[in-house]
Amino acid sequence: MPESHTGADLFVDALEAYGVRYVFGNPGTTELPVMNALADSDLDYVLAPHEDIAVGMAAGYASTRRYRADEEPGTPAGVVNLHVAPGVAHGLGNLYGASVAGAPLVVTAGAHSLDFRHEEPILGGDLEALTEQFTKWSAEVTDVSALPTMLRRAFRVATTPPTGPVFLALPLDVTMAATEADPESLGPIQNPGGGDPGAIERAADLLVEADDPVFVVGDHVPRHGAWSDTDPVDAAVRLAEASGARVHAEILACEVDFPADHDQWVSYVPPDEDLAAAAMNTDTVVLAGCSTHTTLTRHERELIPSDATVVDLNDEPWQVGKNHPADAAVVGDLGLVMDAVAERVEGRLDDEEREARLERVAQFKTFAQQQMAGIGEDDAPDDPRASKAELVDAMRSVAPDAYVVDEGVTAKYALLTRWPFARESYISNKGGGLGYGLPAAVGAAMAEAERDDPREVVGFVGDGSYLYYPHSLYSAARYDVDLTVVVPDNRNYRILKDNTLDLFGGDEDEYEFVGMDFDPPVDLAKNAESHGANGHFVESPDDIEERLEAALAEDGPSVVDVLVHD
Repeated sequence: MPESHTGADLFVDALEAYGVRYVFGNPGTTELPVMNALADSDLDYVLAPHEDIAVGMAAGYASTRRYRADEEPGTPAGVVNLHVAPGVAHGLGNLYGASVAGAPLVVTAGAHSLDFRHEEPILGGDLEALTEQFTKWSAEVTDVSALPTMLRRAFRVATTPPTGPVFLALPLDVTMAATEADPESLGPIQNPGGGDPGAIERAADLLVEADDPVFVVGDHVPRHGAWSDTDPVDAAVRLAEASGARVHAEILACEVDFPADHDQWVSYVPPDEDLAAAAMNTDTVVLAGCSTHTTLTRHERELIPSDATVVDLNDEPWQVGKNHPADAAVVGDLGLVMDAVAERVEGRLDDEEREARLERVAQFKTFAQQQMAGIGEDDAPDDPRASKAELVDAMRSVAPDAYVVDEGVTAKYALLTRWPFARESYISNKGGGLGYGLPAAVGAAMAEAERDDPREVVGFVGDGSYLYYPHSLYSAARYDVDLTVVVPDNRNYRILKDNTLDLFGGDEDEYEFVGMDFDPPVDLAKNAESHGANGHFVESPDDIEERLEAALAEDGPSVVDVLVHD
């Protein structure tokens, strides 16, 4: 074996210096220098049987680890090592998901040697072009002398709010080149600052002048907790209380952005234009940390009235005023910004005005709860399968303090309306592409296991999502990951049937629904067992709690496949 210190050795040294514990990946020939260097390190390589699983596991790990970035040593970033153009292409689905979820990832891939590419070798391709649209920064290291700086930059960019993935291509000749360089110091990660004082004053004035303010919080809010001097969720509560605003979470929210037990909290906004428009039909709307606040397909109604006053607060300039003109806009650390706005609002509302606002909040909350009460409940009394509501209620009863990773798709809002999650206890697939939730649940369970007092981790993954990457369970079993996966199994792509009706109208019995049913169905319990996990199949609602309790008591990964009706 070569005795000189190589670029691959330097790469591994940098990961160790930055406090990385795991490298997720699926190796190939161009990654062999890195694999050899890992063999002599204290890092753990986590083998995924597919590159997109590796990216999803790293994203779930990083999104969970990010919550504790200020408590534990080392970077919260997840690290992924992929293989040339096909491997990077395989990983793009969950790289997209990680980008929308703001997962701090450092994604790398081996590449052909720079002096060999003119021959157009197999597996070659433009890796930067593949990844740049889904990353904060995408680059190739073309000389080993640049490797220390580019690695430091990659980790800083990934973990600086707004967090997200970066990509580095590592050519074979660079990772094999001799070097005497050492890793560069990562240094402290800065927050985006306190915002423009003039814009903060303007935002406060508009909130004081409002008649019926609505506060929409997004997922950029809780992501700031580890980097901000002010807890951003606490700051959101302070601003809501100061202004007497009604509070919702943005469309496709994937984290706990506001305490669900607060009197001013109403609901997550579903991606339905009528319900979304009803929630935001007011004179003043505050958007804080939002990024996915629109519907899946073109909406005919205005989601926010064109004559409404809009206050937009974010840590990412691109998101401010993106879809709705902003009458006041502040870019900065969301904890600091919301605290500053709240400080300028407090004391300026008289008691009578504030109480009138809170009364309107209570009235709307009662109306909204009536509208949402039936989500997921039994509308097929003759169907022996469980309703989605029954499944969610059983999960909450058995594991009320679990950390839930959600890709339930059509069961998502049954989950969110029936389970008031505590802070930092819920993440979901924000990007919408299937195949993120199961590997992310594996990675989240690995991150949770690092805690002194780990919580139960439950993956809530629809059958269509599960079937994208069931072999994620191979990695979970291989590394003895303690995880329970609950599958709301309706044996079809229900979301596509619902969207068909939304797009074309009519009744369900008028459609053939081509390619939307799993017939014959897959035996998901046996599938789980074939990958080394425990498998359970539940046909009756009466058996759900018993099987969940048994699965939670088992070591390693378990899958509970629960038949539900649409």
